[in-house]
Parts: sequence; structure tokens; C-alpha cells
Amino acid sequence: MSAPSPKHDVFQAIADPTRRRLLQLLGDKDMAVTVLSGHFPISRTAVSKHLRILSDAGLVREQKVGRETRYSLQPEPLLELKRWLAYYERFWDNKLTVLRQFVEADDPEPLRPKGPRLVDAGKESGQ
Repeated sequence: MSAPSPKHDVFQAIADPTRRRLLQLLGDKDMAVTVLSGHFPISRTAVSKHLRILSDAGLVREQKVGRETRYSLQPEPLLELKRWLAYYERFWDNKLTVLRQFVEADDPEPLRPKGPRLVDAGKESGQ
């Protein structure tokens, strides 16, 4: 029997900027929700809801320490995101290579937009 699939996937979990910031904070050290909520202009309950989504996606783990619950980053699910982004890196790398070649060229041809040239409407109509 396989492990149950998470309620939220990694892409859904990181779609929200608050959750991305929570992951950054937890990258440094484990923290309780009271400490985490001090970094945001939202309620502790709202931060807890964001942590629940991250937990459902497998990105954070809860651990009881005395009377408080501490959260820790679990980066393994981010590998799925890394693999997905790796596919698109080749497009970025290609564009950067072309830009570098243009900048480093001895006598670069001036950049001119392709297609028809846009002319001020007033000049075209003789105004």
C-alpha cells in the first residue's frame, strides 16, 4: 500500500507569499507559531492555517515540545519544484547566452524591433 497523497501539492503550497516567507524563516531554525506569527501582520490563527497547508504538502513538520508546537522545514518535496523548473532553465540559459554574445561583440548591430515601425498618429495624419 502506498503512502497517501498530500492534500495540497507543493505548487499550491508555495503559491502564497506568506507561505513562501514561512518556509524562508523555517530554513534557519525550528520555530513555534507564536514566534512565526510575530513576523507577519496577520493573526496567529491565519499563520496556523498557512502552516497547516505547508504541513499537508509535506513541506513542514510539527513537533510537540512541552506546551508548544514547533515547526521545521522539510525541503524534500521542493525537489519536485526544482525538477520542474530545471526543464525551463534551458530557455533562460539560451537567452542569456545570446545577450552575452551581443554585449561582448566588437561591433554589435544595433537592436531594431522587427515588424512595422510605429509612427506617432498625429504625424501620420498631417497634424
